[in-house]
Amino acid sequence: MKKLLIATLVAGSMGTITLPAAAEVIVVRQGPPALRAERVPEARRGHTWVPGHWEWKRNKHTWVRGTWVRDRRGYVYHQPTWAERDGRWVMTRGNWARGDRDRDGVPNRMDRDKDGDGVRNSQDSRPNNPNRN
Repeated sequence: MKKLLIATLVAGSMGTITLPAAAEVIVVRQGPPALRAERVPEARRGHTWVPGHWEWKRNKHTWVRGTWVRDRRGYVYHQPTWAERDGRWVMTRGNWARGDRDRDGVPNRMDRDKDGDGVRNSQDSRPNNPNRN
């Protein structure tokens, strides 16, 4: 009986494991107002600027001011966007996606030059040289 109870609890808890959230999508009938003018501050090392944008909250468009978000290594930040589809407005919230860490156009999983010096890691005596790139 005790084993059956434990097995039931374990099986029931499997449904409560959280998974990484995909970008949230919101669909409304009313399009967002024009973007507001916003001064973009100077670049901050290790951060990405997320410009101000309209979000749908409490059945109306609400302005969210621009902010800095800390960079995530190996990821690229996709800005929040609004798009009209079939007479409805679809908002995709900003999110992080796996990207090109060294921005050389080669996906990370295919990248063979980690420090960006132009020498393949297999032929580089110091492939992770922190003083490069």
